[in-house]
Amino acid sequence: MLKMYGTMLCPDCVEAKEYFEKINYKYEFIDITASIRNLKEFLYLRDNRKEFEEMKRLGYVCIPAILTDDNEIILGDDIFEIK
Repeated sequence: MLKMYGTMLCPDCVEAKEYFEKINYKYEFIDITASIRNLKEFLYLRDNRKEFEEMKRLGYVCIPAILTDDNEIILGDDIFEIK
């Protein structure tokens, strides 16, 4: 199942979550502010995948971040291309 890493404190994450609910897309929301375990899981992913490098260089937290069943990372407005 697709995973979305984010927090309800982030307006972009809220928008992405609303989008998935609107299109009735099945996903697991991993709230990185809900527990240290969730935060560590996200940070490990972010710090070990090249897809995050540019956004990290620009100083972004890199959420919302999508991890697909095919182990692909989807960031930014590309999230809204998921149907």
